[in-house]
Amino acid sequence: MKTKDNKNVIYWLFTGCFLIFVMVIIGGITRLTDSGLSISNYKLITGTIPPIGDAEWQKAFELYQQHPEFKHYNSHFNIDDFKSIYFWEWLHRLIGRLIGLVFLIPFAYFLITKQLTKPTIKKCIVLLGLGAFQGFLGWYMVKSGLVDMPDVSHFRLAAHLTAAFLTFAATLWVALDLIYPSKKLINKKYRNLIIVTYVVLLIQIIYGAFIAGLKAGLIHNHWPLMNDGQFMHDTVLVLKPLYINFLENPSGIQFVHRILAFVVATLIGLLWFKSKKIDLTKPQSYAIQSLVILTVVQFALGVFTLILHVPLWLGVLHQVGAFFLLTAMTFMLHRFSK
Repeated sequence: MKTKDNKNVIYWLFTGCFLIFVMVIIGGITRLTDSGLSISNYKLITGTIPPIGDAEWQKAFELYQQHPEFKHYNSHFNIDDFKSIYFWEWLHRLIGRLIGLVFLIPFAYFLITKQLTKPTIKKCIVLLGLGAFQGFLGWYMVKSGLVDMPDVSHFRLAAHLTAAFLTFAATLWVALDLIYPSKKLINKKYRNLIIVTYVVLLIQIIYGAFIAGLKAGLIHNHWPLMNDGQFMHDTVLVLKPLYINFLENPSGIQFVHRILAFVVATLIGLLWFKSKKIDLTKPQSYAIQSLVILTVVQFALGVFTLILHVPLWLGVLHQVGAFFLLTAMTFMLHRFSK
């Protein structure tokens, strides 16, 4: 009998992490190419196969023509235009189905062959629940753009994206638990600073999703100041009550995203500075070094994405940068946890 929580289990978890990473990239492309509403009906099994033949494509196109996105934005589309956006949404959903199979089938095998300890079984059940919830949020998000307005709710988009990031982080955490079964708390205050930084980074990721959902990256394309040489543009606080500007006003949301970028960079700089006073293990040292490098790269990507009006390749790279940054933060938090 194979040992419990063996290398195969770790490889399985890392495969899940990789597929979630790929899905986030495809999801970013889907969003930036406005492809997310191209498939207006959901079929779990038969939807795995795209339309085959002219008749099926015409039927899918006619269904798309009944919904708001075509009527408001894409009435000029022909069947070839439709196929181009259909591809990305279909691929996004296909990878989602693949992730489900990659989690479920090996999990069942490891259970039957008794290769999992009870704590790992419990953690994996949580991961399965997170994955299912992520799929539900994807459907819930798309549904918001098929009724009256041809845009998905930026709140639902943020929930969908954040759930994907958290599912990845949780999967990585379980894998790290198996790789590093023993943990040593080096410095409680330092660990608490990591937690604060982690939370702020998650909030920044949520605001990044708000930016994407409201296309707020297409305004105020200047840096470090906003339009007209203003630190806070006049349009940032136009809505009432005041707090609505930071939840629904594209200018206000971009302003928050700008400020949080400096806050995240400052916190990670503080982590690096304070780490010099701690006797670090090699993994811990590598974690903080990677975190600093990724922060600099991600900050630069954010600036260029903004001033170049969000080209597809830069928008995707910026989202990938956020993913890598969260990966490094998750590893760092794990290495400084009890």
